[in-house]
Order: sequence, then structure tokens, then C-alpha cells
Amino acid sequence: MTGTGTGKARTALVIGGGIAGPVAAMALRQAGVEAAVYEAYDSTADGAGGGMTVAPNGQNALDAIGAGAVVRAIGTPVTAMGLRSWTGKHLARFAPPSRLPSPQFVWRADLCRAIYDEAERRSVPLHHGKRLTGTTDTGSGVTAHFADGTQASADILIGADGIRSTVRPLIDPAAPQPNYAGLVCFGARMHPSGMPSTDGVMYMCFGKRAFFGYQIFDDSSAVWFVNLPHRAPMTVAEARAIGAEAWMRTLRTAFAHDRTPALEMISRTDAGRLLITGPMENMPRVATWTRGRMTLIGDAAHAASSSSGQGASIAVESAVELARCLRDLPYDQAFAAYERLRRPRVERIIRLGARTNSNKTAGPVGRALRDLVMPTTMKLINPEKMAWQFDHHIDWDAKAAPPT
Repeated sequence: MTGTGTGKARTALVIGGGIAGPVAAMALRQAGVEAAVYEAYDSTADGAGGGMTVAPNGQNALDAIGAGAVVRAIGTPVTAMGLRSWTGKHLARFAPPSRLPSPQFVWRADLCRAIYDEAERRSVPLHHGKRLTGTTDTGSGVTAHFADGTQASADILIGADGIRSTVRPLIDPAAPQPNYAGLVCFGARMHPSGMPSTDGVMYMCFGKRAFFGYQIFDDSSAVWFVNLPHRAPMTVAEARAIGAEAWMRTLRTAFAHDRTPALEMISRTDAGRLLITGPMENMPRVATWTRGRMTLIGDAAHAASSSSGQGASIAVESAVELARCLRDLPYDQAFAAYERLRRPRVERIIRLGARTNSNKTAGPVGRALRDLVMPTTMKLINPEKMAWQFDHHIDWDAKAAPPT
């Protein structure tokens, strides 16, 4: 049943069943809004995707709806990030303030499965094979039309359908599309690695030819990932068509002269375990998040580079904040209040991630300058000045203020 006028939303369609969508549906149901998730793919993300971290602020946002334990049950703490040059030189080390919980390393597939399980436990309807083709504003609600010929209606529709969102151009036909960041991404899970634990530290190595990140856990399992500069854009399908064996040869060549664990870890990894996650993409600023009864959350609205370590966390924040606003305000005011709350923060985080990407694609002169300047620069930075990223608290019980 849909509402009338610009009253409070009582029902919602959430388009996209990744991370933000099910979290939004859980948060909405906690806010008193009946929400259902509609996912284009026929199946869940089991077995798909690489590794990621859920930052303290992302955990806090999940705690606001009683779901933080979902991450901590499957995650491994990352106590600090260490930066190294291709020569093995220590460049910097940083961590969130000790008053905050450690970031948690998770496999994306495990996180998606855990969130799905929690959403199902909370009786959130999760519909698969529902590829959105269009929407109709009925005046008193919105109807979503799916490729299988079915439709669904509610008071509002939330686009949580990722960086290649179908909802985004329905809201604004002139909305931007993602652009290639000049990097192709890979990763692998090793068990056992045969290497000593890094004691909770995840290392980021600015290689001579590519970027390498890794962490070795206490049980000798490990994760590594690579951002490989590649001039020509390519799709995930094109990258995978090249084949794991060929890419492994390319990666071994890329790290052949680096004095980091990159070559050893890659060489110890069977090609069959290589994850080819494809191109890294940047999402230009999305000027319009809302039209009528539709709005965007997560990567559909504000896609942060994986270099930021914040993509999933700020998506979860937005899902929870939108639900809080919809709990307290008529939907049109709620959409405006949500955007006012979220846009400055997420765009600041996106800018930080873009700067990190530029370091990853630096040429010989840029690398030398970066490695020379970074240690001194990091020593001069007060860690508390970076804490704003992680020390972000959502007060679920606070009443959302209408936009002014």
C-alpha cells in the first residue's frame, strides 16, 4: 500500500542486493518502513569478489541497527597499515585511534552472505532475477518494472545498485558514468602461505611497476592484491578472457625487481586461485541523488575508490542515515536531509581515495619524489587530523532534523 502527498514513507523498494541494499532494508524495517530488496542477478554473490576492509565507522553504522556482530564474526582485525616503497623502505605506518575498533578484513563474498543471512533472519524479502527496466511515478507512489514482466509498487524507491546503477539515469538522464582509473586489479587467498604473520599489519607496497598489498594472518593464511597500471581500458570479461596463467606471468614480471614479498607470494600462488577483479573505476561526482520518490545510496550515489578502504563503510553509513531520516520526516524532506548529511563527508573521502590512486600510477620521477617526501610528510601529520574518517558515529535515536 502506498501513501499520499508528501507524507512519511511506509513502504520502500530497494533496488540492488549487494551490501548497501540489504543493510538499507534492515535499517528501514527498524525505522518502521516495510522494505523489500530486488536484485538483478539470479543468485547471491557467494564465491564472487575479492577482499576488503570494513572500517570502524562502517562497523559503527551496522551497530546502530544491531548488525555489527555480523562483520566481527567473519572478519580478521587489521591493527595498522604499513606503507613501503619498491625498495622495501618503510614510508609510513598509520592506524585509526586506539579508542576505536580495528578495521576488519573480510572477503566480499563472505560479507555479502553474512548480510543476506542477517536480512533473512529479520524477514526482509529478497527477490532475485529482478532486473529493473524502468519506473513509473503514480502520484501516490512509485512502480518498478522488471525485465521478467513483473512489477512492484511502494511509496519510495531506493537505488542501491552500484557503480553501474540503472536507477541513477532514471533519476537524472545526464548523470555521469564511471571512468577507467588506469589500473587493473587482482587478488588471491593463500592457505597456507608458509610465511610469518604480519601481526595484524596490512602492508601497502608502492612497487616499481605496480602496487602490491598483503597481510599474513596468524594461522599462516594470507591475502594479497595488486593494482596493475594498464593504459588501455578493459572490462572484467576482457581481463578474465586473457586467462589466469598469462596474468600470473605478467604479475611476476611486474614485481621481479621489487624488494618486497610480492614476487614470493605471487610465485607461491596457484594460478587457479587468482581473482581477476578487473578495472578500477572512478565515479565522477553525481550531482543529482534524488528525483520525486526515488533516491540513491552507496556506489550508485558516491562510489569511493577501493584505495580509500571506505567504499563499503560509507555505503552502510548512507543506508542507515537514510532510514533514520525516513523514520522522522516526510519522504521529500527526508531525502533532502539525508543528502545534506552525507554529501560533504562522502565527497571528502572520495577525494582522498583519488589522491591515493594517483600515487599508484606514478611514473619514475613521481615514484622517487613520493618515496622521498612521504616519510617526512607522514611524521608531520597529527593522527587525530585523520581520525574524522573513522570516528564517525550515527546516533540512531537522535531525531532527524528537516532541511533548512
